[in-house]
Amino acid sequence: MNELDTLIIYFYGTITMSIFNRRGVICGAMLAICGPGVVQAEVVTSSDTHYVLKHEGKSTLEPQALWRKLIKPATWWHPDHTYSGDATNLSLAAIAGGEWREDWAGGSVLHGKVVLALRHKTLRLEAPFGPLQELGAYVIWTITLTPNDGGSNVVFEERAVAPMGSALDSLAPVVDGVKAEAMSRLVNE
Repeated sequence: MNELDTLIIYFYGTITMSIFNRRGVICGAMLAICGPGVVQAEVVTSSDTHYVLKHEGKSTLEPQALWRKLIKPATWWHPDHTYSGDATNLSLAAIAGGEWREDWAGGSVLHGKVVLALRHKTLRLEAPFGPLQELGAYVIWTITLTPNDGGSNVVFEERAVAPMGSALDSLAPVVDGVKAEAMSRLVNE
């Protein structure tokens, strides 16, 4: 186990660690984790210094109701993917300049900063979660909600760049797994 593996275990938990070590089972494992709400989850492209991820899902909630859920990450973000181990420590101020924070007795972390908030439609964050922050990666995560037959279509798009030697091509499947799980928890009630 190398230093990067240890960091991923700490932040992303054992499920994604096993996915990271056995990349060949990513698709099957993600289907088992995500359930029927996820239409598409993929690493679009990746290299040592960048990746692009895209996830698409459908919810029975209309965009207004789904937006209310989205801006309360404690209701849908998995606690295994927090520093404190408790998703209730998460907060999000859905306004430009607002923060996705985690605050607990032992510390705090700024997971992301809101750069665009179009109520009920689009939330965009600068969000180098977990090990990406330590790498000095620049990450833009855009979450788009559109109406669909009394429910909503949801799209997560994430673009990351980092210095040479960052091994983002190795991290991309792990982050993809975390975001696929997040999508599933967001769209499934």
